[in-house]
Amino acid sequence: MSPTDKPLTWLVGIKTPPFSAEARVEAGYLLRRLQRGESLAMPASSPMPEIAPRCHELRIRDRDNNWRIIYRIDQDAIVIVEVFKKTTTTTPQHAIETARARLKDYDRIEKGQDNE
Repeated sequence: MSPTDKPLTWLVGIKTPPFSAEARVEAGYLLRRLQRGESLAMPASSPMPEIAPRCHELRIRDRDNNWRIIYRIDQDAIVIVEVFKKTTTTTPQHAIETARARLKDYDRIEKGQDNE
């Protein structure tokens, strides 16, 4: 990692999915590109404004599964918000709600408001 790369921040509660070795390499490659400041577009990534500004989802194809990694691009980090297996054409509402709640908690803690 270069000193100019943004770190990855994995929020509490995210479980490592059972990716194949190929999917793990693909996810790592895409995350590294984000860390270096690249903007990704379809088919690798799509915006998720319904979660929050600067939120997107990485699209990882793994044998018979489609995985999604929801992330937000912050000024100082790439924040990994949620990882899930996508089984329908739309993002499950519970994944959206989980992502919103995690970002709300993260932002509250980052602003030092967790001691109030």
